[in-house]
Amino acid sequence: ESWRLLDALELQRFILADPEVAVEEIMDHTYAYLSAYDDREQAVLAIERYDLSALPVINSDGVLVGVVTVDDVLDVAREEATEDFQKSAAVAPLKMSYRDTSVLQLYRKRIGWLVVLVLISLLSSSVIAAFEETLAATLALAFFIPLLIDSGGNAGAQAASLMIRDLATGEIEPAQWAKIMLKEISQGLLLGAAMGVAAFVLGYWRAGAQVGLVVSFSMLVVVLVANLLGILLPFLLTRLKLDPAVASSPLITTLVDSIGLLVYFTIATSLLK
Repeated sequence: ESWRLLDALELQRFILADPEVAVEEIMDHTYAYLSAYDDREQAVLAIERYDLSALPVINSDGVLVGVVTVDDVLDVAREEATEDFQKSAAVAPLKMSYRDTSVLQLYRKRIGWLVVLVLISLLSSSVIAAFEETLAATLALAFFIPLLIDSGGNAGAQAASLMIRDLATGEIEPAQWAKIMLKEISQGLLLGAAMGVAAFVLGYWRAGAQVGLVVSFSMLVVVLVANLLGILLPFLLTRLKLDPAVASSPLITTLVDSIGLLVYFTIATSLLK
């Protein structure tokens, strides 16, 4: 009545049904559908989840207004994947292909994030300046700065990439953040402990046992913090109705740089007096 959608039956069910049976008798009233107001990415996820070749589209009154087929969503899936890749590299999404985008347009798409990342990087300089006396007293600490911040940035980027992809595909729901956080704490401790052992060996060989302990303990904490930041930032952006792909590797790496330096020099100041 009034064109309201009642069911969506496979053609096979019609073919195999008794010709004398009414359509209503083979309906089960369980079907997948799309709202006309859904984001088009939702169509990609729905067709993938239910393994269908087509989905009915209804409006807010339940009236059938159209059909989305798998051919329709293939182009959408490619566009969405391309957009996520560009955001993960801290590039504003391009409206056309790279080949057709002018040099000036590419500049505009890239310069904004680069400036933001530079401003965030200033935090790292401030941290080093704040611990200038510690660094001057034990110059060997400077040798391990790239090791720590690069390791932390890599660990955070790994965690963020996993979370962003699973959130985008619907494998993980935002409500599961607490369970995921506990899992990543365990993961961060294991990764940090393994990398901390290697860091101790390098620190001991380069500057002695005390510096080795500082570098080792700092590595453990930095990797753990980076891992948690890498998973929490995508969840936070999702809660704020923003694309989690914004939590890109460059952003995570830049934030971890500042946090890693703060952790490193704080531990060094405490242990080396």
